[in-house]
Amino acid sequence: MPRRRSSIKRKRADKKRRLHNIKIKQQLKKVLKKFQALLNKKDNNEARASLGKVFSLLDKAAKKRIIHPQTANRKKSRLAKRLSKTT
Repeated sequence: MPRRRSSIKRKRADKKRRLHNIKIKQQLKKVLKKFQALLNKKDNNEARASLGKVFSLLDKAAKKRIIHPQTANRKKSRLAKRLSKTT
């Protein structure tokens, strides 16, 4: 257990930040699964529309360093490539 006030405050802040990051990651996973489902159903128009939202969430998570920026770029590239193959 931390003893110093600054350590106690840091622990409290870390817990809040961790919960926030988990929430964003869960939201990102949910949107990615929805996009994958659209691709599997061959619903290209709907998938193309949701691709912008997926890209936006990936960019926001990367900007806040919740995920690594290169991971976001790699995921975006693979998703776009997969969408273009189904067209």
